[in-house]
Amino acid sequence: MCATGVDQAVGMSLVVFSLLLFTYYSVWVIVLPFVENDHVLHKYFLPREYSVILPGIAAVILLLCIGAFTAVIMWKNRKPKKVD
Repeated sequence: MCATGVDQAVGMSLVVFSLLLFTYYSVWVIVLPFVENDHVLHKYFLPREYSVILPGIAAVILLLCIGAFTAVIMWKNRKPKKVD
């Protein structure tokens, strides 16, 4: 079974988005601390506090989604109690 053109376009856009996000975050966290504070590069990035806060919020949201998905699956697959 082969992916359609739309599936390939969506997949490629997700890959490009992920690469851009990874590059932005890597420069923000790894390179920016070694650049002087008055350099023009600093105006393209949020303050450093957000480099910890945003991934933390994303992790909490991800865990909540995984928990909700697991709860829904368990709720749908439950078996009714047998009455003796």
